[in-house]
Amino acid sequence: MRIAAVLACILFLTSPAFSAQFVDLETNRGTIRIELFEEKAPETVRNFLAYADAGHYEGTIFHRVIDNFMIQGGGYTEDLTQKPTRAPIRNEAHNGLKNARGAIAMARTNVVDSATSQFFINLKDNSFLDHRGKDPASYGYAVFGRVVSGMDVVDLIGRLETSRKNNIFQNLPNEPVIIRAVRRIEQ
Repeated sequence: MRIAAVLACILFLTSPAFSAQFVDLETNRGTIRIELFEEKAPETVRNFLAYADAGHYEGTIFHRVIDNFMIQGGGYTEDLTQKPTRAPIRNEAHNGLKNARGAIAMARTNVVDSATSQFFINLKDNSFLDHRGKDPASYGYAVFGRVVSGMDVVDLIGRLETSRKNNIFQNLPNEPVIIRAVRRIEQ
């Protein structure tokens, strides 16, 4: 009986469903390693990995950079063409994860369930982006991972000079920050 319980515990702890997942977000400014929280944000992680596995992020840019707030990317190419996306996903902001410094979350419009491929990385604690209620104004932004290395790269991107190009690109880096790839990492 005791051996069966120990074996069950070992199987439970080594099960792929409970192993951590990591990706390397490779940019022309350096690499950012991100731990994904599949248990807390399963639909969001699946969505992000589907885009990564399909090569969607290759050649996209960080198109919205606001110092002391966040960096956003994953939707536009260097020539500012919006990439096609799949259908929006359900917002998992109610998962208890916080928009703390280094957290990665899904970008969206004012519609709660409108996130597709774009994401942002918090440069500081942004608790006002956390889930606070069920109404659209307080629903929040779904955190699905955190930076585990390369925060220096994130900070460097966050300090780049930006300018306004039009109503869409109001905080566009003057020097492009290109995402070369988002790749799964075996740990």
